[in-house]
Amino acid sequence: MCAGAGPPRPGGPSAGDGASPAARWREPAAERVVAWARGREPSAGKRRVLAVEGRSGSGKTTLARAVAERLDAPLIHMDDLYPGWDGLDQGVHNLREWVLEPLARGRAARWRRWDWAAHGYAEEHPVPDADWLVVEGVGAGAGVLRPYLSGVVWLQSPAAVRKRRALARDGEAYAPHWRRWAAQEDAFYARGDVAADLIVENGE
Repeated sequence: MCAGAGPPRPGGPSAGDGASPAARWREPAAERVVAWARGREPSAGKRRVLAVEGRSGSGKTTLARAVAERLDAPLIHMDDLYPGWDGLDQGVHNLREWVLEPLARGRAARWRRWDWAAHGYAEEHPVPDADWLVVEGVGAGAGVLRPYLSGVVWLQSPAAVRKRRALARDGEAYAPHWRRWAAQEDAFYARGDVAADLIVENGE
């Protein structure tokens, strides 16, 4: 699971942090994704929705932020939609019901943020008007969402690297939940309904 509103989501390296491995990977990866994405067709009304999908610790948040910045697009984190550590499937449902279906019908879309500390949904957030929308997180590329997506970017990263990266990012707050969340990922991906349009390797 990428770090979210409850699991800490650190800001990541800045654009000027060119010496870090994450920055060296992020910039060319984002440029590649944006160049590819510009050829995609609208998928939710007039909007092009780009899903950044992959397992926990693969770098989804880092890449999605850079892509959204280049596309001047709103960014939604699946971590804000899951109702807790066992809420992967419900998060997918929420994305479809709150955001993608309204956009496809030409309506305003709003989503509610899960408050991980209070264990409940908090304030609502409108989805700003834009040509693009970027959604990142496990489940963003689910098959049930495919009719609303212009494309799915899959981040590929070795399991050992992903675990090290996730635990370094979230520390002891995440360690007890790693296996719990990984089991949900296993069940979700075992269904085989995530079809990637673009694969991005991230071994940094």
